[in-house]
Amino acid sequence: MDKNLKETIEDSENATIRELPHNIEAEQILLGNLMVNNEDLNKVSDFLFPEHFYEPFHRRLYEAIQKFHDKAVIANPVTLKNLFEHDEALQTKGGSTYLADLAGLAINIVNIHDYGKAIYELALKRSLIDLGKEIVNDSFQTDLNVSAHDQIENAEQKLFHLSMNDIENQKGFALLKYPLSRAIDRAQNAFKNKGKVSGIATDFIDLDEILGGFQDSDLVIMAGRPSMGKTAIATNLAYNCCKSMVKNHENSIKNKEEGYTDTKPKAVGFFSLEMSSEQIATRMLAMISGVSSSKLRTGHIDEDEFGDIARASQELGEIPFFIDDTPSLSVSALRTKARRMKRMHNLGLIVVDYLQLMRANSSNREMNRVQEISEITQGLKAIAKELNVPLIALSQLSRAVEQREDKRPLLSDLRESGSIEQDADIVMFIYREEYYLMRKKPKEGTEQYARWQEEMEDVSNITELIVSKHRNGPIGSAKLMFDANYTRFNNLTKNYDSI
Repeated sequence: MDKNLKETIEDSENATIRELPHNIEAEQILLGNLMVNNEDLNKVSDFLFPEHFYEPFHRRLYEAIQKFHDKAVIANPVTLKNLFEHDEALQTKGGSTYLADLAGLAINIVNIHDYGKAIYELALKRSLIDLGKEIVNDSFQTDLNVSAHDQIENAEQKLFHLSMNDIENQKGFALLKYPLSRAIDRAQNAFKNKGKVSGIATDFIDLDEILGGFQDSDLVIMAGRPSMGKTAIATNLAYNCCKSMVKNHENSIKNKEEGYTDTKPKAVGFFSLEMSSEQIATRMLAMISGVSSSKLRTGHIDEDEFGDIARASQELGEIPFFIDDTPSLSVSALRTKARRMKRMHNLGLIVVDYLQLMRANSSNREMNRVQEISEITQGLKAIAKELNVPLIALSQLSRAVEQREDKRPLLSDLRESGSIEQDADIVMFIYREEYYLMRKKPKEGTEQYARWQEEMEDVSNITELIVSKHRNGPIGSAKLMFDANYTRFNNLTKNYDSI
């Protein structure tokens, strides 16, 4: 016999056969206890499901007990006997006497919840093993249409779903006093910081006055017509918020705030579906350096400006600002990336530019665009809530605005779906009257031209952020000064410090 083959056989004989994790005795005790006291089902039914049992017959028995309980019928060995009279699996276990034996195992336990948790934990481990096998088998496939990167993303997505199911099962009813305590802590924090924002500061004073900063788990929709400056103001807001979070982290460490455990400042995740990361970086470089975007593109830069660019580049390189420019991103892919960023970089804010360029998770080809947008907004809100971070999503407005004399946008102008308004915690519109007034320029030298010039002076470089929906606060309007050369926004009121 070949020496290597002989060694392989000997190794396999000496190897320990590994069984999937399970605990039949725990399943038997739990089922027996449930047949003796049906009300104990209420202690485990919110997280323990039939598929969590290892023994197939135990799955069916647990499901039957659930159905009996739902119908207010007592589930015990006598009432369950007829249901399983012809069950082959029960016959192999000794017939109906097995049900009586299970009931006989019931003991006066007060910790049936712990038995249920033990069964659930073992089921979760089996799911992890199955997922591991699936990942290994997929990796051995030589399908040229599926890249290694696709397989990694698919594996992460499956692991995410498994984790999400676990999180959902862990969640249950919470006594009012627990969320009430957190609400009081937030109110106390706001009281201590009276005059300051309670959320993430935008450094736009009028906007922070209305919103109190961006709040955790909020879905913020920022909508506007093309050429209103959606991406420009989104990059400004993201940068300002990133600086605020870094500053808060430094202050918390310096002041040794009680309960503060973050080892690194919170980061911004900017998902740009329209522009490349280089274009976003160029805009931010112009915004911070004070060197116009056109000069950065053409290279017409003098020595002083190059020094400004170098300083701005160093400043931007030191903040936790991450850009993902994956086109046509799906909600599930965004969730996977954001979740990874939360784990690795302490994600504190998400910006999506923009909503209509995203794809829904559903593969239903019959789904119309309105339904798809609804699924996207619901998905974005779920991400904001699950990661407990503000999520700002830019959105296009419908052409209905252009048909009216008054161009100021309304909630009814949100494009393609009323669910955008429904799912959002905050809806803001970007409006520049200068844009529309410029297109009404009359003939020079006329009386109308003189009035037009006066009106243009009043609105020149002014951008208005109109908060039309605010689920947890007031609505209002914040005016900003926009410098188109540097794609930079500043506070409008003169006695405010600029960004």
